[in-house]
Formats: sequence, structure tokens, C-alpha cells
Amino acid sequence: MEIGIPKEIAAEERRVAPTPVGVYALTQKGHSVYVQKGAGEASGFSDQDFREVGGQIVFSGEELFHRAQLITKIQPPTEGESGFLEPDKIIFSFLNLGITSKPLLTLMMKQGVTALGYELSEQDGGLLPILTAMSEIAGVVLPQIAGKLLESREGGRGITLAGVAGIPPSNVVILGAGAVGVNAARAFTQLGAQVMIMDRDVEKLRAVDQMMQKQISTSIVTPLLVERAVRFADVLIGAILIRGKKAPRLVTEAMVKNMKPGSVIIDVSIDQGGCIETSRPTTLSSPSYVLHGVTHYCVPNIPASVARTASHALNNSVLPWVQQVAKLGLKTAVKKFLCLQTGVYLHNGQCTSKSLCDLFDLPYKSIESTL
Repeated sequence: MEIGIPKEIAAEERRVAPTPVGVYALTQKGHSVYVQKGAGEASGFSDQDFREVGGQIVFSGEELFHRAQLITKIQPPTEGESGFLEPDKIIFSFLNLGITSKPLLTLMMKQGVTALGYELSEQDGGLLPILTAMSEIAGVVLPQIAGKLLESREGGRGITLAGVAGIPPSNVVILGAGAVGVNAARAFTQLGAQVMIMDRDVEKLRAVDQMMQKQISTSIVTPLLVERAVRFADVLIGAILIRGKKAPRLVTEAMVKNMKPGSVIIDVSIDQGGCIETSRPTTLSSPSYVLHGVTHYCVPNIPASVARTASHALNNSVLPWVQQVAKLGLKTAVKKFLCLQTGVYLHNGQCTSKSLCDLFDLPYKSIESTL
């Protein structure tokens, strides 16, 4: 199969997948891999790194999109990139419901494209194997982001995450006990912060409580309990994910107004629309803004701030599925593997994700009926 790795043109997207390690695995199986010039530079991978493992460098996105049968991206195709697509092309990327538009989806449908969203790919038991890799990284880096934003020179409260003798630690409230929330809770706790994690699922909270050996507090999500927790938070993390749907707004603007001056909001759910009413997407070069005296950090692609680590993690989680499609063909691979079947949201131009069809008022076809 002919596989393409384009250079990302979305604002400050620095990740790439597969990495040279993944390209080597593919070329050794006889597949052709085209890599757009400069695709890996922001992650620390040179064109020569890709050449040495059998990758072929192409000089434009248009050429790459025309030559490759399967295109592996990070961000969903832009409208410009979608114009290069032809029927029967396969796109692997994040879907990013917070920024995906109906006109883009309609254009991809018109082009007859097949597309898989990383955050939709689900295995038995509800595991999201590709998204989890990025969620783990996001959770781990949140304390270093929050600690910086709490500093006086950043307009923060001028406090540390950990306490010192005679001075209590910062209060961190995390909404969501998924992969981001659990990894963030562990990282903040290890630094000495006082952590509360909130979720609607009591079983998830029970598992977190046992995992963390009661080092953190847990709470069920209700409007009243969220309002109370937010009021006393020095750092509020939004980490809500509902597969295939936009994140619910759990924190209202009125709640934000009652937060401490100089406190910090990091809405990781912003790529799914955000779970805090005052959130709006920001970028890695201009990541924060102040509203109602509270610093908001709402970068949709937080793992891109550690692009090399994130690219390796994406390679490890995406490559097995690229290999299966390249080996078996899309139709056989989708029938065989639930993770691929659940990830496909467009098949030959037909929308096969019920939640996406409901959200954007698109006609729905089951994946089974289109194969």
C-alpha cells in the first residue's frame, strides 16, 4: 500500500506519526511511504531520518495527497487539503469535534473519502487506545503548565502547587476521571498539591480512590457540588470526554466569576468544545487569556508542546492499525478489528458515525451496510 505522511498546516501542530521507527516497520513489509518535506522537523525528525528507513520525500502536500492511498495525519484535513482528496482515499487523524465544521464534513463526503478519527476508535470495555496515549501525556504536563500560570509574573495567585511548613498546598479540582484526569491527579499529588477529582461515574471514582490509596478526594458531579468545588479551586482542570459528542458545559460563567482572583483554568476538553462556559480555543504561542480575573489555558493540542514524546506515543498506538489496513485492506481490517470499525466516521463518502450525524444533521449509514 502507498502511505502518506503530510506536513501539518494547522496552527502550531508539531507532532507527526508515524515516526521514522514506524516508517521502517512499514517499508520492511514492502509498503511505500511518502513523507512531505519538513513533516517531522518540529518533532526533531529530519527528512534524512525518514530517507534512511526507506521513506520517500515529496515536496508538496498536493503531490502527497494524490500519490498516497492511506494518509496518516494529526489534525483533521483542512478544506484546502480536502480539495486534494479523491474517492477511495483513506484518512487517519483526530476528528476534534470542537473545531470540525459541517462544511468540511460535507466536502469530504462529496469527495468520497473514508476517514477514521483517533478519538473514536474504541475497543472492548470502552478503551480508547489511540486517544489514551495523548491523554496520558496531557495529564502529565498539566502541573508544569498550572505551576507556571500561578506565578506572580504571570498574573497568577503567586502561590506554589505544593505547600511548605505552615502554609497549605494549592487546591486542584479535576473534572473527569478518565485518562487525562487520572494522570493529572497522580502528577499533581506527587508534587504535593491537594487534589479533588469529580466524575458522574461512582465506579470510576472508586477505582481512582483505590489506585491513589486515598491520597486524593473524590466527589460525584452535581451542579451544587461543582459550584462549591470551583469556588475554592486554585487550579481547575476540565477533562471531560464523551466519545463522539461535544463535552457538556459543567462550569458556568457565574461559577467562574466566583473563583479566586489569579486562579487558573485549564480546559483540556476544548478539543471537544470545552466543558467550561468561558473557554475558547487558544494556541501554544498564545496559550492563555484572563477573564473575570481567572487565567484560562485552552490549547486543543497540549501534547504538541512535547512533540517528540507525543509523536513516539502516537506512533506506538497508530502504527498497529495502519499496518493492519495496509496488510489486509480496509474492508477486511474493519470487519476484523472493532477498534477500526468504531473509528471510521466516513466510509466512501457516507457518514457512519451516528453521534456525528446527529450533531451535524447528516444522513446516517451504518458501517456494516457500507462495507
